[in-house]
Amino acid sequence: MYKAKLLVLSLIIAATAVSAQEAAGDADARQKLIVGLKAGGNYSNVYDSKGEEFRADGKAGFVAGAFASIPIGTFLGIQPEFLYSQKGFQGSGNILGLPYKLTRTTTFIDVPILIQLKPSSFFTIVAGPQYSYLVKQKDVFENGITTIEQENEFENANLRKNIFCFTGGFDVNVSQLVVGARAGWDIQNNNGDGTSTTPRYKNMWYQVTLGFRFYN
Repeated sequence: MYKAKLLVLSLIIAATAVSAQEAAGDADARQKLIVGLKAGGNYSNVYDSKGEEFRADGKAGFVAGAFASIPIGTFLGIQPEFLYSQKGFQGSGNILGLPYKLTRTTTFIDVPILIQLKPSSFFTIVAGPQYSYLVKQKDVFENGITTIEQENEFENANLRKNIFCFTGGFDVNVSQLVVGARAGWDIQNNNGDGTSTTPRYKNMWYQVTLGFRFYN
């Protein structure tokens, strides 16, 4: 439900922005070098999970960072971004036959390198690979008979910190404002060599941001 509301909100904002752009008749900035800042929210979950009776639900998180738009002619470009991004999930399952509940918040530095398709000055389609580096992880682990050893299994798990991902979506540009909507997913799972007792999974997320562009 939260995911559907997020996507509907992004479409409403985008439609409003397009109307405003058309009414304002702003200058075409597709051939200009642009830098900017953006912030918004993620709604993330996991897929391809493998664990002992492991089940996961989505959770919300914060995202913020900087981006650039490097033109390759009028209709094509490259958009690198540098983002501080919270992902994660809420899950439940069993460890050694004992039920548990886990809320995991993973904080990443995300570096997408996106190809831009710019059919108009106010609408940009973007897609490309993303490198994600795990900065920190916070677990809230609930179990009626939890021990320190069980908590350490999660804290000391062999997690992959460098993850290759893919992301895509669109931007709507209104003068110097830009509304962005994205969907992304990990290509690699979180578990480094398969020895960890932490459930194996890959992140997936939906993202909506509001940004400000700087250009002459």
